[in-house]
Amino acid sequence: MAKPFFRLQKFLRRTQFLLFFLTAAYLMTGSLLLLQRARVGLPPGPRAPGPLQALPVAAVALGVGLLDSRALHDGRVSPELLLGVDVLRGPLARPRPGPRWLRSRNSELRQLRRRWFHHFMGDPPGPPALSPEAPQPATSSRGTYVGCFSDDGQERTLKGAVFFDLRKMTVSHCQDACAERSYIYAGLEAGAECYCGNRLPAMSVGPEECNHECKGEKSSMCGGVGRLSVYRVEELQPGSRKRRTVTYRGCFRLPENITHAFPDSLVQANVTVETCSGFCSQKEFPLAILRGWECYCAYSTPQFNLRDAVDSSLCGQESEAQRLAEYCEVYQTPVQDTRCTDRRFLPTKSKVFVALSSFPGAGNTWARHLIEHATGFYTGSYYFDGTLYNKGFKGEKDHWRSRRTICVKTHESGRREIEMFDSAILLIRNPYRSLVAEFNRKCAGHLGYAADRNWKSKEWPDFVNSYASWWSSHVLDWLKYGKRLLVVHYEELRRSLVPTLREMVAFLNVSVSEERLLCVENNKEGSFRRRGRRPHDPEPFTPEMKDLINGYIRTVDQALRDHNWAGLPREYVPR
Repeated sequence: MAKPFFRLQKFLRRTQFLLFFLTAAYLMTGSLLLLQRARVGLPPGPRAPGPLQALPVAAVALGVGLLDSRALHDGRVSPELLLGVDVLRGPLARPRPGPRWLRSRNSELRQLRRRWFHHFMGDPPGPPALSPEAPQPATSSRGTYVGCFSDDGQERTLKGAVFFDLRKMTVSHCQDACAERSYIYAGLEAGAECYCGNRLPAMSVGPEECNHECKGEKSSMCGGVGRLSVYRVEELQPGSRKRRTVTYRGCFRLPENITHAFPDSLVQANVTVETCSGFCSQKEFPLAILRGWECYCAYSTPQFNLRDAVDSSLCGQESEAQRLAEYCEVYQTPVQDTRCTDRRFLPTKSKVFVALSSFPGAGNTWARHLIEHATGFYTGSYYFDGTLYNKGFKGEKDHWRSRRTICVKTHESGRREIEMFDSAILLIRNPYRSLVAEFNRKCAGHLGYAADRNWKSKEWPDFVNSYASWWSSHVLDWLKYGKRLLVVHYEELRRSLVPTLREMVAFLNVSVSEERLLCVENNKEGSFRRRGRRPHDPEPFTPEMKDLINGYIRTVDQALRDHNWAGLPREYVPR
């Protein structure tokens, strides 16, 4: 009896080993086939192809199907997912139908994925491959190439109208952006960054150090790492937007000490607004001030505050002597106030993990713009939005848990997501306005308006029915689970920007000068304000929709009072 049992046991052991071997061989074969397909889609590099190495099964699993299983808020995807996915899909693969955010992946992320792939393939890391010919200064643009310069972030001279474009940056694109704001020089860095200014950087370097191609213009020079390819702007390209004109800010009483308040001046017979504005723009001052034949250039300061305007008729009185002695006309020049445009990552990891939480459409992006310019530090995001990164939100590409940013944007709610943060600024906006803003974004992007057909379709009532409850639950969850909160109302931030922003900055434990806050006020609109006429009724809500939303307004108002906060602003009150 023992002998047959022993034979059976021996057979089962061999069968178990055989099954294990066949399973391992199957997985390895599948991995090799997938890698071979991915290799076909990769662009040819300067290296000779080496022996194909097997990628671990766990690594292969990261690259297959993971992106399709999680989509956050129509295009905002957690960066921790993006770094590990889609490695095995080459650029030659036919695009699949799907959401717009899935079809328009960011090229920079694809480059990161390729590096991840080559790491497992055993290739040593190296600089990104360039075309066989070295990049050359652009010849198609109308600007004049000046040279390659070192870019010191702390003492940068080209710091106006900063923006990025990881896909389509060209020399002409950067020149037009700078020319629109009346800057003289346009500098391009790292192939995708554009900086403007009226003074050349102090240190020039060899032309070989500007060796990065423009992302949207191959074989053209767009700087390097810490290096700027600088062009002198001649004129706007055909078909581009017109130069920004000066804006009248009002009539103001002259400060007591004009020499101290106004750093630069020009005295000229029959001086005009255009002459004064051009002079101050060249000097990179945001304000041009006229008093008779005298032109002054200045910034907004506590001694000369643009909130202290007087009746415009006082600058047009018949008594010329009285007018010249007391009052002046102030104009906004096209250039930026650059006292608050310098931004960087935190020098050390933050000990307090702060969220900037809001319902979608509540002005989170605008609040980030204000916080970044007020504190001088980048803000992060729980998601990745390439459009925001291209507009200068450099922290958008940083991992949201890196703690290198002053705060992290999130629209999440729920106990687990909220308790990850040590504190939070909770931004609340009137739900009627938030729903309209978010619907516009979903249908037409950050700066567009939904078409009339969208508002008349079933899509709009379905959107209101599902999103209105989210507006309420988002606030209620953060009030319930948030550890340390600062509640900020969007309407109050717009109405009283400097005092409210000062409170937000203090909550973030950052010391900021009054001059910097005034600079933020001067640049308060940022790059994400919808412009132009709305193509629809701004509040297309039916009586049933209003009854639903008003009920949520009452619920949130009461919850705020129960947690010892002031209730919602009066404009939230049900109509």
